[in-house]
Amino acid sequence: MPSPKILEQKKQKVNQLANELKDAQSIVLADYMGVNVAQDTEMRTAYREAGVTYRVIKNSIISRAFDQLGIDGFTDELTGPTAIAYSVDDIVLAPKLTKEYADKLKKFEIKGGVMEGAKVDLEQIMQLASIPDQQTLYGQLVSGLIFPITSLAMTLNALAEKAAEEGKENVADMVVARENSVEAKTETAEDTAEATKETEADVADEAETAEKAEDKE
Repeated sequence: MPSPKILEQKKQKVNQLANELKDAQSIVLADYMGVNVAQDTEMRTAYREAGVTYRVIKNSIISRAFDQLGIDGFTDELTGPTAIAYSVDDIVLAPKLTKEYADKLKKFEIKGGVMEGAKVDLEQIMQLASIPDQQTLYGQLVSGLIFPITSLAMTLNALAEKAAEEGKENVADMVVARENSVEAKTETAEDTAEATKETEADVADEAETAEKAEDKE
């Protein structure tokens, strides 16, 4: 039987892990058997740089920590060597990074995971892994917001260049000049149409007068 000191140390480890996992957005368990030292070092660096905690922990510690958090259903998964990855900042980071290494290192396999305090199956973990992380989403959002502004700026710049080509000091002067030009063309067209109508009317009057004169003769 373990000594009281060892039991106390184990209890502290369980409490510490449970305290860390309670705020985790998602948790992923993986079998790291067959991963060599160089690959393990690479993974730890990648997880750390992404803000994801990655640790190799005894199954008994994980199991007791899960019990404290009310997470169950991992009897089959908590066998053999187990690595645990989790993030308190982004729900997709741990699944995404773990899937990337599972695809890259065939001996690194995902066992299962936790989301919102409950066990999820492998399919759900894969779905989480396919979602862009927050940084990427923010980038896409900012890009979507900036594009209309950039498009407007490009349009205004093009108008300014056009105004300069036409010798106008600003875009407003160019717009006013074009409006005046359009109005002038419209007035000219209207005047031409009216004059044409008047000419046609005069011709019709002369024809009618001539016809009456012939009738009198």
